[in-house]
Amino acid sequence: MNLTDLPADARPREKLLARGPAALGDAELLALLLRTGVAGCNVLQLAQRLLDEFGGLAGLLQAGAEDLRRIRGLGGTAKRAELIAVLELARRAMAQQLGERTVFEAPDAVKRYLQLHLSGHGHEVFAALFLDSRHRLIALEELFRGTLAQTSVYPREVVKRALHHHAAAVVLAHNHPSGSVQPSRADETLTQTLKAALALVDVRVLDHVIVAPGQALSMAEAGLL
Repeated sequence: MNLTDLPADARPREKLLARGPAALGDAELLALLLRTGVAGCNVLQLAQRLLDEFGGLAGLLQAGAEDLRRIRGLGGTAKRAELIAVLELARRAMAQQLGERTVFEAPDAVKRYLQLHLSGHGHEVFAALFLDSRHRLIALEELFRGTLAQTSVYPREVVKRALHHHAAAVVLAHNHPSGSVQPSRADETLTQTLKAALALVDVRVLDHVIVAPGQALSMAEAGLL
């Protein structure tokens, strides 16, 4: 069954054009990309299956080609290629925005950008946004990966990457696969350790953002920096 087989008032394309994209749910928007379902599963059901499999849009944004291949109906290349292209465009659009303006002119965009890259991982990932003297994005790098519960972070390596990018400031970030964005005592200690190490080379730590599916916490905004 494809979208044209659905009742007129249930077709995502017509609903979007009549009422705007905000009127559509996540599955409906995804169905517009997929266009057709598979035997025994219409396109809206296929879209919902994808969201369920990856834990919502945040998880889907982390999916790669092989992850998508596992889903019945996405074994071919066309649908997978289109989805991957759209997901990558979303990441690049946000990176461009952060590269053209001071990150703290768009703090919510910083959080969304980090969620796109980190929140879907099933293990902890520590990353850094390297910024120029005007606090515009130079690069995002995933620096360390760990288990479900912890990541070993080496201050020396963070300093080396900051010097490599000629960064004037950084925003630190990591994910909590558990789903909670509340910083642990270890998170606070690590932040202060990195802040001191980077200060030795005149690089400021502007924030440490913790992300999980659907949410993010700024340690700077929480007064923990």
